[in-house]
Amino acid sequence: MIESDDPPDPAPPPIGKELTLADLYAVADAHLREVDDGEPLDPLTRTFIELAVRSSVATLDIEGAKRHMQTALDLGATADQVHEVLMLVSGLGVHTLFETTGHLYALASERQQVPADSVLDTDRHRLWERFVENDPYRQRLEDEIPGFLHALIRISPEAFAAFCEYCAVPWQTKNLRAVTKELIALAVDATPHHRYLPGLKLHLRNAIELGAGRNGIREALQIASHAPPHRGVR
Repeated sequence: MIESDDPPDPAPPPIGKELTLADLYAVADAHLREVDDGEPLDPLTRTFIELAVRSSVATLDIEGAKRHMQTALDLGATADQVHEVLMLVSGLGVHTLFETTGHLYALASERQQVPADSVLDTDRHRLWERFVENDPYRQRLEDEIPGFLHALIRISPEAFAAFCEYCAVPWQTKNLRAVTKELIALAVDATPHHRYLPGLKLHLRNAIELGAGRNGIREALQIASHAPPHRGVR
């Protein structure tokens, strides 16, 4: 487990009460108290974040995404960099798995439909060693969404491997700086029609550790707050 010196988060709204953008920003502000101001976002990074929040599955503003892709290319981005933004954002759709897999595992365990042993079988253990054992990023994921990886590997080792491999693609191609990708991810998690607090906290902590300053993080959140509503795709 990774030790954290982060300040305690503000109390979340009670179960059943809407999680608002103000709630997310209160958590962000708590983490930013001891963070230096840093530099503002450069125009290309702002454009990447604008593209990300519009291409997110929670928004799918296709015309807006096309406009920001063109702007990014005009500012000197390569097609590989733009595609890395899109790959990263597409991977954030795994929040469906994050929020449902543990519940399914608990139900299936009651019916003895999945292995409930604390010790993984040989094949699952090899997968765990390959993807999680020495990976601090996935250990931090386990901190924010406790039990998800354990449940997923027991329900479906194939889905576990596919999840790990797909989500790793934009980190392996390395066309963008890691801190830029963390700012993109936290912005997508803070859009009006997504508001995904576990992801916001994960990517916020990572961005701070990678050197993002208060100004850049707040700009990313401001961009996210202006993401248009999902109007459907024809």
